[in-house]
Amino acid sequence: MLSRGAAGWRALRWAGRRPRARGLHASPRAWSAMPSWVIDRYGSNEVLRFTRDMVFPIIHFPNEVIIRVHAASLNPIDLSMRSGYGATALNMKRDPLKLKTEETEFPLTLGRDVSGVVMECGLSVSYFKPGDEVWAAIPLWKQGTLSEFVVASGNEVSFKPKCLSHIEAAALPYVGLTAWSALNQVGGLNKSNCSGKRVLILGASGGVGTFAVQLVKAWGAHVTAVCSHDASTLVKKLGADDVIDYKSGNLEEQLKTLPLFDFILDNVGGSTEKWALDLLKKWSGATYVTLVTPFLINMDKLGVADGMLQTGVTVGSKTLKHLLKGVHYRWAFFMPSGPSLDEIAELVDSGKTQEFS
Repeated sequence: MLSRGAAGWRALRWAGRRPRARGLHASPRAWSAMPSWVIDRYGSNEVLRFTRDMVFPIIHFPNEVIIRVHAASLNPIDLSMRSGYGATALNMKRDPLKLKTEETEFPLTLGRDVSGVVMECGLSVSYFKPGDEVWAAIPLWKQGTLSEFVVASGNEVSFKPKCLSHIEAAALPYVGLTAWSALNQVGGLNKSNCSGKRVLILGASGGVGTFAVQLVKAWGAHVTAVCSHDASTLVKKLGADDVIDYKSGNLEEQLKTLPLFDFILDNVGGSTEKWALDLLKKWSGATYVTLVTPFLINMDKLGVADGMLQTGVTVGSKTLKHLLKGVHYRWAFFMPSGPSLDEIAELVDSGKTQEFS
């Protein structure tokens, strides 16, 4: 069974009515309000407010489903969004044509992960039906999962792994899809081409890092993980072949004593980017992928147009600079994807990932 990763994840069970028998369910449109944790402005923890009067989600498009939330979880992105991180870009996504003159995000429900039961399906949804147990990671610009119900596009939803409870399942989608995006969709790794490759994971004991270790190990890679000594036992149990304690000495010098790598996943950023790419095999297709990017920060500070321009210049110059040195430089982001969750669920149910509790 797949590990739930970092200790900071907290699953939240939502009590409610038991799901009605399939074929006898009532349309959620009969309800008008639901309990939810919301914010009405950006700030620290005091802006959080519990209400029983949050507007009930409505199916606006034929490919959407309404999910009764059995469990949700918190990730670092939720804390950042509570403080206003990414508000400029996310508001543009919520209202790209600026049809509304007032702020559109409040009251805002946080939470990306959900495990629950389908309650209602749009007219074009054929893959799911009411009563199905599903999991999903909701896009950042949509209302979140710390509610009794949440609406999602059918292509963002997947059947929950059978071997996991709702609470266990709710801890995985966001970090799982973030790792999957970096390793597979951006980095190009998969079960067919990963065998024997040397993979370095910086920040291996966090939520994304622990999932990434298990994923590339399941694909047959040799994994070198960087974390603190306190987390080394965990990371080793998850499958890492070599574990480096970044507190035990100069990390750069420790890594330079090892053979060069085919792929680096950087969950840390900062100064590591200045030297980590030198650890890659040159002119062999080796790739460095970082999850620490200035994209949303640039837009918050500079506005949409200037922020996108600055971001494009930054990533373009770095990509070209490192390409001339014989390695690939990439940015990766969380990407909601039901089909990717299908593959993750298959790995979980097949037992190809290691258990940790």
